[in-house]
Amino acid sequence: MTTEITCTCPWLDTTKADYVKYHDEEWGVPVLEDNKMFEYIVLESAQAGLSWYTILKRRDGYRKAFANFDVEKVAQFTLADEERLVLDASIIRHKGKIAATVNNAKCFIAIQKEFGSFIKYIWAFVDNKVQVNDIKQLGDYPATSPLSDELSKDLKKRGFKFVGSTTIYAHLQASGLINDHSNDCIRKQEIIDSYQALGLKWQQC
Repeated sequence: MTTEITCTCPWLDTTKADYVKYHDEEWGVPVLEDNKMFEYIVLESAQAGLSWYTILKRRDGYRKAFANFDVEKVAQFTLADEERLVLDASIIRHKGKIAATVNNAKCFIAIQKEFGSFIKYIWAFVDNKVQVNDIKQLGDYPATSPLSDELSKDLKKRGFKFVGSTTIYAHLQASGLINDHSNDCIRKQEIIDSYQALGLKWQQC
């Protein structure tokens, strides 16, 4: 999909073509497949304490390093694999975050087994309705919400690492459980129209 954006979100640096492409084609689009949701969790947990663009530039590196985000394969990574990845300059060489990715893959699979899919688990937190926020300016974006607090707490209880409420709020935005495109961004309504066509419901917050 290529969308000619006439208005865009205030956080976006429009001088970065890859950042614009991510905003225009991915950010806020509802994720309904487990493998894509796992990819976003890997990337968001790697972001903790860094800018999203820092991670976006290394996305291909993460894809290669973590078996194309195949959760079953990542869950089988050994300590030797983790030590190898600490030397991989194509990703963030943070030992704790690398170990957390392997750990989170195991926890992700446990949720799949319990709920049938990770998608069923996470979308239940919004009652299968996309939350659409009223965003007029940059200051309207929250860092966390009661929803991200609740999901972060539950993920931590299930053993996930690097999933604080701020990280989880960013994940909810990216994976489309929350539509935080600004009111004058054309993508806001385009995404609403797209998931209405899929039969998804939404609620104004």
